[in-house]
Amino acid sequence: MEWICDTTSLEDACAEMRRAEYVAVDTEFMRETTFWPQLCLIQAAGGAREVLIDPLAEGLDLAPFHALLADPSVLKVFHACRQDLEIFFHSGGGLIPAPLFDTQIAAMAVGLGDSISYDNLVRAYLGQGVDKGSRFTDWSRRPLSDAQKIYALADVTLLRDLYPQLRSQLTDTGREGWLAEEMKTLTDPATYQMRPEDAWKRLKLRKTTPKWLAALKAAAEWREIEAQTRDIPRSRIMKDDGLYELAQAAPQSVEELGALRAVPNGFERSKPAERLITRMQTALADPKAYAPKLDPVTEAPRNLGPVIELLKVLLKAVAEEADVAPRLIATMPDLEQIAAHDDAKVPAMSGWRRKVFGDKALRLKRGELALVLENGKVEVVELE
Repeated sequence: MEWICDTTSLEDACAEMRRAEYVAVDTEFMRETTFWPQLCLIQAAGGAREVLIDPLAEGLDLAPFHALLADPSVLKVFHACRQDLEIFFHSGGGLIPAPLFDTQIAAMAVGLGDSISYDNLVRAYLGQGVDKGSRFTDWSRRPLSDAQKIYALADVTLLRDLYPQLRSQLTDTGREGWLAEEMKTLTDPATYQMRPEDAWKRLKLRKTTPKWLAALKAAAEWREIEAQTRDIPRSRIMKDDGLYELAQAAPQSVEELGALRAVPNGFERSKPAERLITRMQTALADPKAYAPKLDPVTEAPRNLGPVIELLKVLLKAVAEEADVAPRLIATMPDLEQIAAHDDAKVPAMSGWRRKVFGDKALRLKRGELALVLENGKVEVVELE
C-alpha cells in the first residue's frame, strides 16, 4: 500500500498506472455540511500499483491523476460512479474520465439485478465479502489508521480483480453495446452541470400559471446561487417548502418578504434577501418571458390501466428471457408513455431497449402478440 501526499510521488505512480490496460478507481468524500463534495481520498489500482492519494495534503497537485483519468488509452473502472464523476468534473475543470466501465451497470446488463451492491457483486464473482468495519469513517480527519487505509484500498484492489470476469461475461453475452449506451449519460457533461437557471427542475410543479412559475424559477435560482457561492447545502439556504411559499406570495419588497413564514426574523434585512428581492422583481416584471417553457401536455387516452398492466407483464417476461434487470429496460413512466403514445419519446423506445422490448410493446398494443401462461411461465406468442 502506498500513501501519496506529494506531487512528485503522484506523478511517478500515475506514469506507471498509465502503462496498465485499466485502472480501478474509487473516492471517499464528505458533503454533509457543504454544497460541493469535499474530496477526501482517492484510491487507485492499476497493474501492480496500489495507491491511496491524499487530496487534502498541502501542496499536492492532482493534475497528474486528472491526466490519467483523461488518457484515452487507459480504461477507468468504477462501481456506481456517478458521484465519483461529479467530483472529478468539478475538481478537474469539467473532466470526464474516459473510456469508462461501471461495474454496477455492467452487472445489471448481465442479469444480476437492479443496482446490485458492491459487496454482493464481489461475493458473486470473487467469493468473498467486503470488510465494512470502516464504512462510517470521517475521511476528512487525519491521520487515517492502518485499518481505515486497508479498508479503503480494498475497494479498488477487489474492483481490479472483479473487472476481467465481469467484462468477459458481458462480452460472452454480446452486450458490450448495451453498456456503451448506458455510459452516454454518465459521460455527458450536462449530467454534472448544476446551472442555477435549471434549479427549478428539481422541484415538483404545483401550478403552471406564468406568475407562479416565474416566481418559483427565480426563488430556486436564487437558492442555487447562494448555495454554490457559499458552499453550503441548499436546505440551509431555504427548504423546498419555503420556495413554494415564495412562489405563491411572489414578494417584491422587503416588507412582503418579512411577512412570510418561510423566512426567519430579520432575514429580510440581509444581503441574501436583497438579492432574492432583486431576482423576484426581474422575474415578475414579465412573468411569461421569465417562466420556464414547459412541454405541452397531451391528454392521454382513457382506460390505460389494462394496457399498462399488460406492458408490465410483457416487460417482466422479456427481462426474464434476456436475463436482465427489468428497470434497465424500462421504467414505470416509460410504460405509461408507451401505453398512451406509439411514438413515445422514452429510453425504452430507442437503441437496444427497443429491440428487446419497445417493438414488442407496440406489437402487443396492435394485437399482433399475445401473452399466454404455459407451465406457470408467461410466454410471448405471435398471432396470425
